[in-house]
Amino acid sequence: MSQSPQPRAELFEGPEVRPLAMELDDLEVDVSRETILPRPSQSRLIVIANQKGGVGKTTTAVNIAAALGFGGLSVLLIDMDPQGNASTALGVDHRQGIRGTYEVLLDGDQIEWHAVKSQEAPGLWVLPATIDLAAAELELVSVAGRERRMVDAIKTLQESRQFDYIIFDCPPSLGLLTLNALVAAREILIPIQCEYYALEGVTQLLRTIDLVKRNLNDQLTLSTVMLTMFDGRTRLSTQVADEVRTHFPSETLKTVIPRSVRISEAPSYGQTVITYHRASAGGQAYMDAAAEIAARAR
Repeated sequence: MSQSPQPRAELFEGPEVRPLAMELDDLEVDVSRETILPRPSQSRLIVIANQKGGVGKTTTAVNIAAALGFGGLSVLLIDMDPQGNASTALGVDHRQGIRGTYEVLLDGDQIEWHAVKSQEAPGLWVLPATIDLAAAELELVSVAGRERRMVDAIKTLQESRQFDYIIFDCPPSLGLLTLNALVAAREILIPIQCEYYALEGVTQLLRTIDLVKRNLNDQLTLSTVMLTMFDGRTRLSTQVADEVRTHFPSETLKTVIPRSVRISEAPSYGQTVITYHRASAGGQAYMDAAAEIAARAR
């Protein structure tokens, strides 16, 4: 019997990871390979947001990104959360001093200088977040065009490299970090947990989305709602799922993400549930959800 993987004592041991700017030749090969999932006609920029904590934002971001990568698509995950949990889950170094999202937002660095290849899935790249981002909210206040720093960086990136998907993992707030992602993205994915007060805060998020659409990014649309932490044994989960589907009938995915021990365990090994235990209910659910999202490509 094969043993379960051991938690990584040091997540970032191994060969030095080269930044995206040094890997463009390799990426050309990635782009031309056969895909399992449908490739969108243009890059899909998806921000995963919900100011309510504990709803599975980062878990959703890293697992959807990995699943899309395993589907043969090229994916860039931009970690906008100072905690850097997405970077951890994708095995990317984000110790203080590592250059990444902070330098892109505050110093005007190019994304391709600091994005690194993740070993969690083929075609998956990560712009890491460090604790320095915690100060970015205050530092950005006095910066000209503070809410457009990320969209400018994305435009520069797309002049040299087109990813199939660019996914933003945001902190549980509606501050300037999340605002930068909302202005840069074209779609929003809202994870909603199947528990009490599931829709709490969603109204405020929808108001923020409307303000961004009217003033900063008229291309932004709520494209996807994902039900997380679903427990089919309880009536509550079913009731919450029904309520969410009533409010968002076309946006809510058919696939629901179950409450799963494997999903909870995976981050402690520095992995996504896709690589930790793909055959688990959680792993299969995220693979199915990614396929459903890819099928909605416009």
